[in-house]
Amino acid sequence: MLREIDNFYDEKEEPIKSCLLALRKIILTSHPDMTEAWKYRMPFFCYRGKMFCYLWVNKKTDQPYVGMVDGKKLTHPKLIIEKRTRMKIIMINPSKDLPLRTVNSILKMARSLRLK
Repeated sequence: MLREIDNFYDEKEEPIKSCLLALRKIILTSHPDMTEAWKYRMPFFCYRGKMFCYLWVNKKTDQPYVGMVDGKKLTHPKLIIEKRTRMKIIMINPSKDLPLRTVNSILKMARSLRLK
């Protein structure tokens, strides 16, 4: 029997499924203190025990994205806030190569905020 978090990925169709699984791996391997949790019916990632980011799929565009918990404190041209008050997201096109540099840069920037 799969855990809820595994079902989240398993029920997605390609190429979204592979994109989300790749993002999961990138986030988890970005720092040894990064952990995964199932919160609010979505995969969340915690950095040193505090909520850090999450994965979701936009229902209108069917595009995966990484939501940054303290995104409002981050300044990066690829992060968008839309109607959110605290979070910013980076949309990912599942049909293209992952923007590894951009994702890693945002993760590093967000981790440095957590140290302050």
